[in-house]
Amino acid sequence: MAADMPQMRFTRRSFINFAASALTLPALPGVAKAQSYPARPVRVIVSLGAGTGPDIVARLLAQWLSERLGQAFIVENRPGAGSNLATETVVRAPPDGYSLLLAIASNAINVSLYDHLNFNFVRDITPVAGIGGIPFIMLVNPSFPATTVPEFIAYAKAHPGKINMASVGNGTAPHVYGELFCEMAGIDMVHVPYRGNPLPDLVAGQVQVYFGPVPSSVGFIRAGKLRALAVTTARRLELFPDIPAVAEFLPGYEAIAWQGIGAPKGISAEIIEKLNSEVGGFLADAKIKARLADIGVVPMAPAAFRQFIAAETRKWGKVVKVANIRVD
Repeated sequence: MAADMPQMRFTRRSFINFAASALTLPALPGVAKAQSYPARPVRVIVSLGAGTGPDIVARLLAQWLSERLGQAFIVENRPGAGSNLATETVVRAPPDGYSLLLAIASNAINVSLYDHLNFNFVRDITPVAGIGGIPFIMLVNPSFPATTVPEFIAYAKAHPGKINMASVGNGTAPHVYGELFCEMAGIDMVHVPYRGNPLPDLVAGQVQVYFGPVPSSVGFIRAGKLRALAVTTARRLELFPDIPAVAEFLPGYEAIAWQGIGAPKGISAEIIEKLNSEVGGFLADAKIKARLADIGVVPMAPAAFRQFIAAETRKWGKVVKVANIRVD
């Protein structure tokens, strides 16, 4: 009898191990997919040109992911149609994680701005991970007779329709950020859309105010060529601690040019989780933090990206409707 005991123990252990393995079998395909991803190069589609803020962020992330995951993440610039060209490219791609979109604030604005898109951003793009946002700043010509936001609002109310507000086109971030300001302040300004950079005309006094991204505005502010009245973030920036936030005068005002990673609808949860985790590591890295700070990017929580996009889409949809914004 004693001679048979070891064999009985072995058989019982084998059965228990087999049963435990069988219980994990349904999860194996997803686990294997996540572990094997990426098995070939991945495209990161960017809707703006090379050298722009979002493009720089995309290239930093692509390099990080390439080094971490052992496959090339290649940035592909596809500017045009107000970011819709790049977005549609990813919408039409297979949902296998090999075509990713650098989603930006324009995507949420465009949902309400364009009536006849070939896709639905909220429905057809799966949010993967938020990266960060580029703060904007309210700029005026130094000769403008207002040095604070309250003084600006008072002047605008006393001179309705006499202030020219520049932007880089109908429905762009500078435009809708300015329109949100007008709505909340109860003022009326004349929108002047530019095809290029409006800063030279602002410096020359041809237009009076512009809501522009901080990175491209810093030099003009420090040189005294433009006056900064307020930043569009909810709180003051470390870069400009003496410049107030618009929200200090108009509670609830916030506007930021965010960026994050999106993928075609239907991508597996395992790949989303893997990419989300890697983006989290990217944002936590000290060197990356410093580099993002250099270009004016404020990191955001990767995991809350889906809820953030939904909120942004509703927010800017209301502004587009109230201001009756139309694209050319």
